[in-house]
Amino acid sequence: MTWDPVWEGIFSSREWGRYPAEELIRFVARNFFSVTDRSATRVLEVGSGPGANLWFLAREGFAPYGIDGSSTAVALSRHRLDTECPGWSARSGGGEVVTGDITRLPWPEACFHAVIDSEAVYCNDFEDSCRIYGEMHRVTRTGGKLFVRTFACGTWGEGTGRQLGPRRFIADAGPLAGKGPSRFTSLDEISVLLRPWRIREINLITRTVEFQNQTIREWIIEGDKA
Repeated sequence: MTWDPVWEGIFSSREWGRYPAEELIRFVARNFFSVTDRSATRVLEVGSGPGANLWFLAREGFAPYGIDGSSTAVALSRHRLDTECPGWSARSGGGEVVTGDITRLPWPEACFHAVIDSEAVYCNDFEDSCRIYGEMHRVTRTGGKLFVRTFACGTWGEGTGRQLGPRRFIADAGPLAGKGPSRFTSLDEISVLLRPWRIREINLITRTVEFQNQTIREWIIEGDKA
């Protein structure tokens, strides 16, 4: 299963995710702020949600592409882009946000200069996650960049609720409670999940919540297509 309908309810009932994370901004700035023609630089986000990262990419002049399983999230993305970034889809690199299955991306091979997973693929089981990263690799051009942000083992909520498989739970505590299936990734799993990719950086960011009684751990992974 690649899409849990619980997210349709989340996107329909709350306003959130308006701004990109600092780590993603740094990734884009480091790799693409110096390009000659930003409008021709195509960047795809899988599980793009309400479009915070697409909005940032469009505001910075890039050609943003997104895919999400929630039609509500896609509608929210398009509305924000149309309202705040006029002409975003008419750039030389195009621009598109679609509803679809991220295990079967509807774009041809070698289409994108960069692909992004900002805490979306973790909702899938291990096998589907490998398939998604393989699809992201397929649609990326040689030398194109990869950015992944995903929950690491040890995050508050792991081991709670109902277990679905290895390191995968419907958590009933922590930031992922009420958000459907969640898979937590160990360090040794990263090379398997991202097997087609050349991994360049793996960093762990950690923060505490609940007066330092609980911890949220996230992998920030960057790579490229050899």
